Amino acid sequence: MIFEITLLFVAGIIGGILNSVAGGGSFVTFPALMFVGVPPVIANATNTFSSFFGYLSGVFAFRKELKGHGKEIKIIVLTSFIGGGVGAWLLLWASEDVFQKAIPWLLLFATLLFIFGSQINRFAKQLSNQSQYASKLGVGLLFLVLLAICVYGGFFNAGLGIVGLSYLALAGHTNINVMNGIKLVISSSVSLIAIIWFIYNDAIAWFEGGIVMVGTLIGGYISAGISMRIPQKLMRQFVIVMSCLITAYFFIKTYI
Repeated sequence: MIFEITLLFVAGIIGGILNSVAGGGSFVTFPALMFVGVPPVIANATNTFSSFFGYLSGVFAFRKELKGHGKEIKIIVLTSFIGGGVGAWLLLWASEDVFQKAIPWLLLFATLLFIFGSQINRFAKQLSNQSQYASKLGVGLLFLVLLAICVYGGFFNAGLGIVGLSYLALAGHTNINVMNGIKLVISSSVSLIAIIWFIYNDAIAWFEGGIVMVGTLIGGYISAGISMRIPQKLMRQFVIVMSCLITAYFFIKTYI
C-alpha cells in the first residue's frame, strides 16, 4: 500500500510539473493509476478528475488575458459542456475490454499530437490566414471542429490542450497568452462536465485520484522553479521519449 501511495504521489508531482512546463502529464498519471490496479475506464475518469484543478488554476492565472473575450468564452464553455458530456458518456458506455484495446491507439494519437503539435498549429494558422471563415459555413465548420475536440477530451483527456490550441489558431487567434487561457477554459469545462458524469456513475477512484491530485497541485506549484533550471526543449524531449515508451508498452501488453 505504501508503495502504491508513493508511486501515485510521485506520478502526480511529475505530471503537475510536466503539465505546467511542457504538457503531457497524463502520460505519467494515467499509466500510474492503471499500474496500481485501477481498471482502465475508471483510471481514465480518475485521471480527468485529478487534472481538473490544475486546469482551473491555470484559468485563474490567465484571467487578465481572458478579459474582452466573454462572448466567445460563453459559446466555448457551452460547446465544451455538450461535447465533454457526450465524450464522457461514450467512455462509460464502452466496456473495459473495448477501452483496454483502444488505449494504445489513444496514446499513439496523443503522442503524435504532442510531437507534431507545433507543426499542426502552424498549419492551422496558415489555413486561417488563407480563409478567415467569414461565411456561415465556415462558422459552422469551426463549431463542429470544437465539438469534436470536446468529445475527444471527455472520452480521453490526454492531448486535449494541443488540439485546443489548433482550433484557436483556426479560429484566427494569434496572441499565445490568450490562446493558452482559452485552451484552459476548454479543458476545464470539458473536464468539469465529464467529472459530473463520472461521479453520477461512480466511476472515480477517489482514494487513488486524491493522491494524484495532491501531487499534481504540488508539482504545478514547484514547476516555476523547475522551469527556470531545465530548458523547456529538454522537458519536451523527455515527454516524447517517455510517451513513446509507454505507448509501445501498451501495444505490446494489449496485442502481443
